[in-house]
Amino acid sequence: MKMNKIIKWTLCFLFNVFIVVAQAQNPILPPNVYFADPSAKVFPDGKLYIYGSLDEVDGQWCSTTHHVVSTSDMIHWDLSKNVFSSVGSNDEVPYNDALLFAPDCQYKDGKYYMYYCQPADHAEGVAIGNSPIGPFKGGKALNVGKHQQIDPCVFIDYDGQAYYVWGQFSMKMAKLNADMVSLDESTIIDNVLTEKEHHFHEGSFMTKRNNIYYLVFADISRAGIPSCLGYATSSKPMGPYTYRGVIIDNDHCDPGCWNNHGSIAEFKNQWYVFYHRNSQESKMMRRMCVEPISFNADGSIPEVEMTSQGAGASLNAFETIDAYRACSFFGRVRLILDGDGAAIMTKVRNQDKAAFKYVDFGNGEAKTVRFLVRPGEKPGVISVVTDKTDQPAIAVVQVPACNQDNKWITVTADVRKVKGKQGVWLSFKGDGDDLFEVKNFVFLILSF
Repeated sequence: MKMNKIIKWTLCFLFNVFIVVAQAQNPILPPNVYFADPSAKVFPDGKLYIYGSLDEVDGQWCSTTHHVVSTSDMIHWDLSKNVFSSVGSNDEVPYNDALLFAPDCQYKDGKYYMYYCQPADHAEGVAIGNSPIGPFKGGKALNVGKHQQIDPCVFIDYDGQAYYVWGQFSMKMAKLNADMVSLDESTIIDNVLTEKEHHFHEGSFMTKRNNIYYLVFADISRAGIPSCLGYATSSKPMGPYTYRGVIIDNDHCDPGCWNNHGSIAEFKNQWYVFYHRNSQESKMMRRMCVEPISFNADGSIPEVEMTSQGAGASLNAFETIDAYRACSFFGRVRLILDGDGAAIMTKVRNQDKAAFKYVDFGNGEAKTVRFLVRPGEKPGVISVVTDKTDQPAIAVVQVPACNQDNKWITVTADVRKVKGKQGVWLSFKGDGDDLFEVKNFVFLILSF
């Protein structure tokens, strides 16, 4: 008996590998983890759990692997890996070596139910676990009839009734039976939200606050792409719903920006929006981010901007600020993963810009700024501007042409006095493409 327990514990340990990071600012996971489509839930243990897709290969949405992210404080994040087991019953949805899109999870009566879809045939399924981080087993098919599509979400109302929400271009909804693994097919309705009336594209998420039902989704109302998280509200769970606007827009997170997909959740008396940002000039390779949100008296949500600080404090001007923390890009510049595991700015050309929001300069002690750069074939300039790009630069850094070794070098410049919390913009100038690459920068109280 004792040996069986040891074997069982060892298998569980090997199955769920934990990585813990203390990273309150955006993106909240390390540079080499591309976690998208975040669905946030607070479960009975008091922790916040996030279920989402894992991007592993550029050119392919999602992967065959599911991880779960969790936190107790919005600062320290646990990454639980490989939470979905292929072991199941005879009626499991076959998913070995198949892509899995956008999972969600719900808790009921001591069990955790993870809902997912497969893009190959739009099969919808549910797997069951004994904890929020699995292992989830089974893969039982959900019968949605002719309405097979993508991006499932499950919401449980105050009266215990669970609702299954999914769809692309038109949102579908149905009641779940008490077993949480089958639908009451007589309740399936289509066009809960539509692209024409509500700007709905995909990525459903449902919650409730102050007796108002909220549907959050990928919103295609701007720029001709679903870069926004929009929302609609109703006084009834199955509608009708009224479009209310945009919560956040991730346009300009990367030149290859395409979609957004996320959720809203209350945690320790603060509401947040969870979303993803693109990188590497790819529609894929997405990274999870979070921003605090608020509500007006009528239940509407004021739109928030993408920031570098996210749920944490402003970036400290006197600690190294990695390029990875940039929240907006204008031009061709983008982030890629360097050979040493760091995310760097690359493909810089004349008049490109990158923003860091926000940076705390304290009482104005900064005298110098120092950049770690890899020069290109021609010299260039980095102008450091606060808040608005039309303001005078607080520093102008000269970047020389490349040396023979093409190594990373430090370049510095004096800093005009600046204090307090500021948005920092890096404005790049030079002749030609691929001017230089940027790994990080820091402000110093010393003059050189």
